Amino acid sequence: FVEDMERSPRCWYGGAVGMVGFDGGLNTGLTLRTVRVKDGIAEVRAGATLLYDSDPLAEEQETELKASAMIDAIVRDGSEGSTKSVPLSEDTTKKVGANKSVVLIDHEDSFVHTLGNYLRQTGASVKTLRSGPVALETIGKMIADGEKPDLVVLSPGPGNPTDFSLSTTLDFLTEHEIPGFGVCLGLQGMVEHFGGELGVLGYPMHGKPSTVTLSPSAKWMQSSVFVSLPRTFEVARYHSLYGIKEKIPSCLDVMATSDDGIVMAIQHKELPFAGVQFHPESILTSPSHGMTILENALSFLEYENYSFGPKVTMEASDKLEKLSVSEIKARLLARGIASTGTKAELIIKFTLWQHNSLQLQSGDLCLREMSVNELRELKQGLNLKGTAQRKEDIAALIEASLLYKD
Repeated sequence: FVEDMERSPRCWYGGAVGMVGFDGGLNTGLTLRTVRVKDGIAEVRAGATLLYDSDPLAEEQETELKASAMIDAIVRDGSEGSTKSVPLSEDTTKKVGANKSVVLIDHEDSFVHTLGNYLRQTGASVKTLRSGPVALETIGKMIADGEKPDLVVLSPGPGNPTDFSLSTTLDFLTEHEIPGFGVCLGLQGMVEHFGGELGVLGYPMHGKPSTVTLSPSAKWMQSSVFVSLPRTFEVARYHSLYGIKEKIPSCLDVMATSDDGIVMAIQHKELPFAGVQFHPESILTSPSHGMTILENALSFLEYENYSFGPKVTMEASDKLEKLSVSEIKARLLARGIASTGTKAELIIKFTLWQHNSLQLQSGDLCLREMSVNELRELKQGLNLKGTAQRKEDIAALIEASLLYKD
């Protein structure tokens, strides 16, 4: 059928390439989105996914979009239609991943090398390891040699998280205090590991775009991997399993949901772990948004950011530590914040107030643009006392607290 319907043979497109290692292991990959140079001619072959509800025009546009990557690489800084390659100017901007080490654990997925490429574009050094005991042993050796990775990324993959012992991996990361970021299967593994449940979609979502909407906490929480992203944007989905929203454990925040109500992102409240159900590295997800998410993961998923909840300077935290419980309570009450809890909990409340106060003053937090639900969640997160129903009243209550001066 394929040979009868296509105008040219597929040749090397979709073919498997790989190597047999000296340890006897076999590592394979697919030649997707690959440029072949033969006899001085660069060639890229691109295909689309054929499903029961495929739109021929949309599939054709997808193949053109995939092929445009090679063309863009050749004429990026030249005039449109130029056939000459123009040297790109050197980017002197320091990248967020500079001097950082990332281990990408491969769960036998065809996207893993694309994901690795995205991670390298952040400036990070990336080591890809096939999942299993050898991967954890390798990371253990890195730790022993003083080269503990700054982040471990759990790749997508077929099957269930238990097929790859993801819970064992997450136990290992927690034990050694290594931040983790999961994609697709990686998110599902986190949901199960921390006590949630997975379900199976009643419809196929393979290579399908969806609109996701960020939760209020995804927008105003300092360590959110969605910082600086719009409230809604389009992403690529390749999955049948999903985290059941009603069964998500209390230690995980739901950071984004799809237009069909499926959990699309989570982030742990007390540990530097986060995950997305969609593929940030897919061509169907805006490259700028996908890259921003990975950059944020490298920037914010750090254990020191979770020592007292939101990140604060050591000087500010030292000052709070020197205050008595009654003094901290008095400061919270003056700002309209509930003052119950241990000293550590009171410090968390105050540092959260400090962070949001600075955001409001700098213009990064715009109360007038937030919805009623977002304002209510922010009010609850700040532990603000007082009642208000209308949007403007809730915003005024929050603003009065955040602008309070001793």
